[in-house]
Amino acid sequence: MAKHRTSILPRLVLFCRLTGLLGAIGCDRILTDRPSPGDGFESPLEGMSHDLNAVFAQGDENFERAFTVGEGLGPIFNNVGCQSCHPADGRGTPELGFVRFSQDGDPALDLGGPQHQDKAIPGVPREEVPAGVERTFRMPPPVFGMGLIEAIPVETILARVDPDDRDGDGISGRPNMVEAPGFVPESHLGGGPGPQLGRFSRKAQVSSLLQQVAEAYQQDIGITSDFIPVENPHPQAGGTAIGDDVADPEIPAATVLQTIMYVRQLRPPRRGPITPQVERGQALFAEIGCASCHVPTLRTGPSPIPQLRAVDVHLYSDLLLHDMGPELADDRRDGDATGREWRTAPLWGLRLAEGFLNGQAFYLHDGRTSDLGEAILLHGGEGAASRGRFASLSSEDRGAMLAFLESL
Repeated sequence: MAKHRTSILPRLVLFCRLTGLLGAIGCDRILTDRPSPGDGFESPLEGMSHDLNAVFAQGDENFERAFTVGEGLGPIFNNVGCQSCHPADGRGTPELGFVRFSQDGDPALDLGGPQHQDKAIPGVPREEVPAGVERTFRMPPPVFGMGLIEAIPVETILARVDPDDRDGDGISGRPNMVEAPGFVPESHLGGGPGPQLGRFSRKAQVSSLLQQVAEAYQQDIGITSDFIPVENPHPQAGGTAIGDDVADPEIPAATVLQTIMYVRQLRPPRRGPITPQVERGQALFAEIGCASCHVPTLRTGPSPIPQLRAVDVHLYSDLLLHDMGPELADDRRDGDATGREWRTAPLWGLRLAEGFLNGQAFYLHDGRTSDLGEAILLHGGEGAASRGRFASLSSEDRGAMLAFLESL
């Protein structure tokens, strides 16, 4: 049976108690208790086979691993491991965020793009963001539920596409059709030649979990693999990997594939209590039009993993691109997405965000606000009509809708 990991916070509570420091350093004020079952982001899908649980456990270790320079960290990087950016497998904080940059709207690959690695190992100069490029700050998203998102059939997602707003509701979601990297084979969902449906990352610019994980190792940690065996370019170092003496690739394909299986099997947290106020908020959420993009439920299709097969996925997203107006625009193209378009962010897990981030959650792609109501009021473009209706609600109804969101 795979181990059930919990947030680092309960471990620190235990440390404080064992060392007698609970009151002395104020641990009782800054730490939480152990979460109840279903109140975490790190549990596997229920009923997994022994073999899959064994793979989950190995992938869990991979995800927790903090790389050292002697193991190939860097030479430029953003953090030392997967969990370092995704604490407890949930969303990150602004301190864990990173900058992606582009030139004239396109990834500036010849300038060290698409991502700024803001750290470097000893002996290597830090990468600087070039002058004259467009910058966009991104928060690390949660990683739970990715297997369920992967298992939603392409046709289910495309059935909601309405680029010309034929139904006149002001919502014109469209897919981000992207070219998969050459290392993603046709046998892997989202791989092969021709346009593929993007469904992962902030702008749905990633079509497969293989691309998502392999690029995270290389871009975020500076760890090369059999899939991407070259280091990040570093223009300020003349394009060389000065100081990294570890032969490439630094991890084998098996490590990447185990990590993929780990995130594929992470289940989303359960809903919170459904009170009359939450029920009222849920009705308002649909009534003012939020559910047109934040679709409550999509259903998975066939899957080799029984627990992912024919399941109702309560992610509150259509996984499509929408124009969110100038206030949220980053002027950066990603695949087929424009600088004003974003993939509808799944809302599941909102109720636990604060508890896993020391009492303060951060919303939107850049974490600019900890106020969920303000996050709604920043929606423009296709979200402007729903934003206006939300602003017109009574304070009681706004409170009900926020209570509903915080129950997800």
